[in-house]
Amino acid sequence: MSVVVQEQPPHRATGARIAQRAGLAFGTVALAVSIAGFLALALSSRPAPPLTLAVAAGIAGLAVLALALARFDAAVALGMLIFGFVLVEPAPPDAVLAIAIAVALVTGRFSLRAVPMPILGLIGAFLVLNLLSAMFALDPARAGSYFLITLYLTVFAVWIAGYVDSFQRAATIVRPLVAGAVVSAALGVAALFVAFPGSGLLNPGPTDRRAHGFFEDANVFGPFLVVPAVIVLGELLEPRFLRSGRLVKAAMLSALGLGILFAYSRAGWLNAALAILVMLIVYSLRRGGGGKAFALLLTLVAMLAVTSTVLAATGSVDFLRERAQLQSYDANRFAGQERGIGLVRDYPLGIGPGQFEQTVGIASHSTYVRALGEQGLLGLAAVLGLMLGTLVLGARNAILGYDSFGIGSAPLLAAWFGIAANSAFVDTLHWRHLWLVAALIWAGSLRQTSFDPWRVAMR
Repeated sequence: MSVVVQEQPPHRATGARIAQRAGLAFGTVALAVSIAGFLALALSSRPAPPLTLAVAAGIAGLAVLALALARFDAAVALGMLIFGFVLVEPAPPDAVLAIAIAVALVTGRFSLRAVPMPILGLIGAFLVLNLLSAMFALDPARAGSYFLITLYLTVFAVWIAGYVDSFQRAATIVRPLVAGAVVSAALGVAALFVAFPGSGLLNPGPTDRRAHGFFEDANVFGPFLVVPAVIVLGELLEPRFLRSGRLVKAAMLSALGLGILFAYSRAGWLNAALAILVMLIVYSLRRGGGGKAFALLLTLVAMLAVTSTVLAATGSVDFLRERAQLQSYDANRFAGQERGIGLVRDYPLGIGPGQFEQTVGIASHSTYVRALGEQGLLGLAAVLGLMLGTLVLGARNAILGYDSFGIGSAPLLAAWFGIAANSAFVDTLHWRHLWLVAALIWAGSLRQTSFDPWRVAMR
């Protein structure tokens, strides 16, 4: 019996090779520039580290490199496990994932095919506008370091979109990400009320009553937890990656919810509320989704009961009321944003990456205002294009049921909607989870098939 092998059409094979080579060239150049430039700037502006620390960092880097070469997916899982450890920049997950990306480049596993072309064009345009605006920077070193972090994160997003090409690789992202976030949330909240070894690292001081986790800023910690929280919510309704029982998942969700609450980030609360609302709407509109929407409502009621009990038990109700109101520094934030908007009159191309604080004297507290001030109207258009374009792709995935190899389209759309709204009140451009969620949505948008759990279970 003869076997007929259906060959891939020549034009498709050629297109695949071109995309892979383009991805290899783009990723290699971008990553090399990011690493070399950032190291040069960091070494020129900081004192030399102690010899023992330098040796330890070198050994750790070699260990991660060996892991990436021997067990590539394990190295990626390690980066996801510590994804919420961002006390400094570059952060530990950046070091691990940059090595993984470098190995992917060398072994030809970096491709641009998983990202829609309009999105790639917007990313490229935004990077070019960053370089053009850097000519007007007051602090060139700051402009260089800020741009290189942006460049690294765009490379990371493009790589993640191509990396997630199977259920197993999606699990490599989801499982360690959720595990690390749950541990970070639990420890971050516990450090507010209980002293334990290492709690000082998680608690900035007695005057700060907000949970930070392993982040420098509570306004980043809270919104970060929204992403794994909506994933766990989706797993409660449609189990795929997390093999634990409902009670364990409910406990995980409780830890994440308390972390979001005790971060006391008003924009983070808005982020979470909008994400939950989007999930309710999506499940309600799907065929046969009424039961899931009702189960989601019951879960939220149980979560409210848990959080109310913990608030009362810890005596945090008064502080919650205080944080829910307008703060004295809000007027300064809005005044800074107004001055930032006015910059475009004198600098049509912007004042340069990372220059908002140097020029205005206060952080932008808005991704959109920062883009307008630092890259001008064209930069704002590029950022809005990325935000809205990814939102449209996420909505399309949710409507058509195009999950990202098992990662639910409803949780991803919910997470992105929350981040897009959060970006109006906090500068999110360098949030690692922003680029992660975007990349997962891009990957799902080009898949063109719905998720079939039975097929996965039979593999």
